Amino acid sequence: MPLTQANGKGSSQSSAIPSAIQVLGVDTGGTFTDFLWFDGHHLQVHKCLSTPAAPEQAILQGIAALAPPLTTLKVTHGSTVATNAVLEGKTARTAYISNQGLTDVLSIGRQARRELYNLQPQPQPPPVPAELCWAVGQRTAADGKVLNRLSQQDIEQLLTQIKTHQPEAVAINLLFSFLDDEAERAIEDALPGELFISRSSAVLPELREYERGMATWLNAAVGPVVGRYLSRLKNELPVASLAVMHSAAGTVDIQQASQHGVRLLLSGPAGGLLAARYMGRLAGEEKLLTFDMGGTSTDVALIDGEIQLTSEGRIAGWPVAVPMVAMHTIGAGGGSIARLDAGGLLQVGPESAGADPGPVCYGQGGEKITVTDANLVLGRLPASTSLGGGMPVDVEAVKHAMQKLAESMQTSIEEAALGVLRIANEHMAQALRVISVERGEDPRDYSLMSFGGAGGLHVCALAEALGMQRAIVPVYAGVLSALGMLVARPSRQLSQSVLERLDTLDAQRIEEGFAQLREQGAQELAAEAVATAELEMQPSVDLRYAGQDASLNLAYEGQNDLPEAFHAAHEARYGHRLDLPIELVNLRMAVLGPEPCLDLPELEQSDEPPTAKDRLEVYGCDTTAALYERSQLRAGQTVSGPAVIAETVSTTWVAPGWQAKVDVVGNLLLSRNN
Repeated sequence: MPLTQANGKGSSQSSAIPSAIQVLGVDTGGTFTDFLWFDGHHLQVHKCLSTPAAPEQAILQGIAALAPPLTTLKVTHGSTVATNAVLEGKTARTAYISNQGLTDVLSIGRQARRELYNLQPQPQPPPVPAELCWAVGQRTAADGKVLNRLSQQDIEQLLTQIKTHQPEAVAINLLFSFLDDEAERAIEDALPGELFISRSSAVLPELREYERGMATWLNAAVGPVVGRYLSRLKNELPVASLAVMHSAAGTVDIQQASQHGVRLLLSGPAGGLLAARYMGRLAGEEKLLTFDMGGTSTDVALIDGEIQLTSEGRIAGWPVAVPMVAMHTIGAGGGSIARLDAGGLLQVGPESAGADPGPVCYGQGGEKITVTDANLVLGRLPASTSLGGGMPVDVEAVKHAMQKLAESMQTSIEEAALGVLRIANEHMAQALRVISVERGEDPRDYSLMSFGGAGGLHVCALAEALGMQRAIVPVYAGVLSALGMLVARPSRQLSQSVLERLDTLDAQRIEEGFAQLREQGAQELAAEAVATAELEMQPSVDLRYAGQDASLNLAYEGQNDLPEAFHAAHEARYGHRLDLPIELVNLRMAVLGPEPCLDLPELEQSDEPPTAKDRLEVYGCDTTAALYERSQLRAGQTVSGPAVIAETVSTTWVAPGWQAKVDVVGNLLLSRNN
């Protein structure tokens, strides 16, 4: 039954709250679905197990538990539907239309081998089967001149193939369509209306036919899947306002989201980075290394004032050239499974126990030891923990399962558990090195911010592994991605290829290109009731030396400033500058709506030392560890390790040699004792 009214506990209290500030952030993860409801005065947290087969069911369960007033509620959520569809190969049956002789571009790709020294690599199936790759005789040259026009015979042949093969979606990718999209539009208009149609000139009007084609195919392949999911969700919540986080850390209204399926592939993680930046600024930290450790995976990223975007992302091995947050993901989470390989070596991940059956401690029939189970054995996760706020842990089941692993390793259950954590920590530390050290950044110049349900248990160990002295476990760390939904701005990331030498390009051409992007962004956001006067425009350009393939993105403040700015940026990135002409590759425009107003409640100040709830035996510590309830801590108080700080949706392990100070909003500011 659709949820049309607020009901149950809390509805009478909420009804008095002004309608303009009722917002709910929802992050659908692989194991848990997280909720954060802000009524204008207070934040309420909720967490429940995800329902992967029908993600909207977990969302409805959480909304029913929180009981907000739906008629005045705006829901923004991070969705894994598009990502899971690609990873699991459960996309829509999609046809691919290109020019004569170019139908196999997606199968050929860039000829880049995944395993450089493997002489007999396993063949990878093409993204689109050969029988669904169709050609038309239309052809446009590199200068935009039409060499061969689309014919009626081309259209009739396409209609025959559609009738024969019955695709659910169609991706149209014609050569140089970013210069002239007339033929793509004509094909779209001629195809049956019940098909989901994605054309490259709308999805990614940029050069490089392979990357453009992949983005167009992915958009078409996930479009019907995302559309069905969003339709079900809207039917269940007909009176609520619904928006979805996109991969570039902004939101898109549910009515437009299914048309932008390829831009939803990092929906949830983008919310986490938004909240991390927001919390970092509250704590006075602009330079952050972040790691979001959930039940299934860990996402790591670098924030230097602003969230970094990339157009070189990948999903399931496929390139995704649309802008998305720059992050690195590994299969290491609280649910990562520990096992011995054929050689008797301990391995952790990437396989995960997920939400069902989950780790052994969930008590749902899981028998394989996970990282969460190892933390429980060592005492860092207290036996009194109630996971997600309502799920008691099964300690005896964990000890029994860990005993089996320990016997295989010929060691104690505690040493086996410690080994599991050491390997998991090294996986995550290496991921953090990839996005910092390998890009020329010194981790010691940053603060490490952990979030996700499992992050706080590993933050001290990872900071030590990277030589870092400062770390932050933000308030609401266990549901931080959901908080990111509340601080997200409606936005679009638009682009247009130009590909001309900068020294011969007319400045008016650049301004006209930017004007078109501004108009497009304003129109799309106007459909979400965002007034043009409220928009912030951030123009930028992709530049490269003539003859190069890679480009650098620079903020645009005028054509005259670009040459020296590019030379300096190239020298900073690669260590040298060249005496070569500079090419303008792409115009880019970030179109941003107004920032939501979210003022977190402040804690009471206290000069008194915090009161421990209990003392715990933690393996490897010379003394017992103090157990604190995070909700009882006050601003200004300091907790010295070893200590466990417990809360409803996560747990923080303050290791020996570390201390955590509580700031005014409740963030834990960790520092390493010298």
